[in-house]
Amino acid sequence: MLRLTQASNLAIATLWADALVVEGIAASVQRQYLAGVAGQLPPDQCLPEVWIHHPAQEARARELLHHLQHVPQHRWLCTCGELVEGGFEQCWNCAAWMPR
Repeated sequence: MLRLTQASNLAIATLWADALVVEGIAASVQRQYLAGVAGQLPPDQCLPEVWIHHPAQEARARELLHHLQHVPQHRWLCTCGELVEGGFEQCWNCAAWMPR
């Protein structure tokens, strides 16, 4: 097994591990229950970690992880005049959909 990365919280670690599994890379989350001892142990030692089971898949796993961590964000001007940023495809002001 090979440690791929630490995550800021259990939800993110689980999402990353699940995404790797969907792509055919055997992955698991380790240290998922250590958050409760932060303070007794250094906090950076209590973060959940994503591990892959086969080191030969490291390059592909790192590539997929990079894409998960760097999702392109949209920025568009709605017909109502509102500037919509981030991953939103619908205007929060008027509920219009992002133009294609």
